[in-house]
Parts: sequence; structure tokens; C-alpha cells
Amino acid sequence: MTEKTIASETVYTGKIITVRKDLMRFPNGHSGIREVVACADAVAVVALTDRNEVLMVKQYRHPVGQELWEIPAGKIEAGEKPLQCAQRELEEETGYLAQNWHQIYSFYASPGFCTEQIYLLLASDLTKYSQKLDQDEFIEVEKISLSAALQMAASGQIIDAKTIVGLLAAERFISQSSIPD
Repeated sequence: MTEKTIASETVYTGKIITVRKDLMRFPNGHSGIREVVACADAVAVVALTDRNEVLMVKQYRHPVGQELWEIPAGKIEAGEKPLQCAQRELEEETGYLAQNWHQIYSFYASPGFCTEQIYLLLASDLTKYSQKLDQDEFIEVEKISLSAALQMAASGQIIDAKTIVGLLAAERFISQSSIPD
């Protein structure tokens, strides 16, 4: 059931994405175009306090034209491992460091057109330091109880997919008491 790439044309190369148009041969012998957005993989961090609060960030997201509640996240830089990126992003966006880290899932955000794979990590045993935002980042940080954050997702106040996946995964791990110290 695989498709074969016959030709590929780069349509656009930007700072964080490359857009390709691939001519494909399908299993039935027909051909057609697949549009692909290629970008670096990313991490997302569910940072839990000892009181089961989640560090949430609120920021304006231009593509959707609104502020969104999210868990800290960011693109993996060349040569960086997911854990290194998660540690960097947590500190940059929230000002917290974590002693305990566990990679719990990885998933494709939108595999119908995008190559991005997201690595979801759980962080605990947090210590507050200072935020190190990039020049173009404007982020509010808030601790929200996991149960309240899940309710926010259920009511449509949290609509970011990686955040919803992260919150549900954290709830599962807590309910199974499988978060090691």
C-alpha cells in the first residue's frame, strides 16, 4: 500500500518550514500530487508540580489569530536530542528546571501533510529560576491544577492538540501511579 515518489519540487523554503510538491505513483498505478510541509521535530513538556499543577503557557498564535493555553513546547535544533530540547524549552518559556524527566509518547501532529513528530515528556521535581524568552516570544506562565486544565480542555478553553494529549497522558500516569520519583 505504499506510494512511490516520482519527482519532488521545493516550492518554498522559510525559517522553520519547507514546502514541497511531490509527484507520486499510487498503488493502483495512477499518479497524483502530495503537498508536504517539512519541518523540524518538536518537544512538548507536561511539567507537574508536587501538587499536581501543570505549568501552562498562554501566548498569541498568529496562524489561528488568538491566544492559546499550551504546555511548553518548541522545535528541536540540529544535533539536539528531545530531552535536551525539552529541558531548554521548559527553562526558556517558564523559568523552571526539572530533576525528573520521562519521555512518554511521540506522535505526528498532522501526518496528512506535515513531517513534524512531537516528543511528549513529563517533567517533575520542579525548581523556579528565571524565564529566558526569545526576542519574539511573549508568554504568560500559570500553574493550573491538572483537573482544572482537563476541564478547560473539555470545555473548549484549551484547543491545542499537543496540550490535550499531554494533559490526558499526565492524568493516565498519575492515576496509574506510574510516575517514578
